[in-house]
Amino acid sequence: MKNQSMGMEKHTALNNQKRGIRITVSVLLVFILAVLAGFMHKLGQPRVISDTELRINGTVKLQRPRVIDNIELLSDDSKPFHTENFQGRWTLVFFGFTHCPDICPTTLSTLNTFYKTLDRNTKENTDVVLVSVDPGRDNPEQLSHYVRYFNQEFRGITGDFFKLKRFATQLNVPFNKVTLEDGGYTIDHGSQVVLINPRGHYHAFFKAPLDPAKMKLTYRSIRATFKG
Repeated sequence: MKNQSMGMEKHTALNNQKRGIRITVSVLLVFILAVLAGFMHKLGQPRVISDTELRINGTVKLQRPRVIDNIELLSDDSKPFHTENFQGRWTLVFFGFTHCPDICPTTLSTLNTFYKTLDRNTKENTDVVLVSVDPGRDNPEQLSHYVRYFNQEFRGITGDFFKLKRFATQLNVPFNKVTLEDGGYTIDHGSQVVLINPRGHYHAFFKAPLDPAKMKLTYRSIRATFKG
């Protein structure tokens, strides 16, 4: 009986030891998984950079976002568009025109590359808009076909010339109609891409030449520090 009792005690002690080992291993595994999850989460977070670093990477953030007047324009679906409609989303705005031979297609192509690098959640509230400063030739239908050639999610806006001028002036984007020797004309315009924040305010701009990787870095940083 004594030997049997001692055997049972050893068996119980051995089971307790095994259970203790299993618990220790389980705790260690949970800890390791938590550390890995935290590390992966941190990797996925945008890196916040200083205003100086933003400039080095081609982006200038305004010290105080600028309120934009509510101006009625025309969207590429032929419906009225008011600039207050920018509220609620981040919007990258580029001024150009469909007959532009070089800067506009190059910029839209670069914006398409940039847009494709964004994660799904960021894309869901990011718009890219071409504002045509050539309303005489760029009707809504033509503008729609043009911007969607580069990306189906891109949109176009145009409108009355003087309203366009007023809108562009508020975003510090110059443009002027230039007569050509053959009697035709072209449009000289600024090449920067303006960033409008979800409050509908002028927040920053990306300088040319654009670099998709640098744009992604600065855009994600600006979004991370925005207090909406």
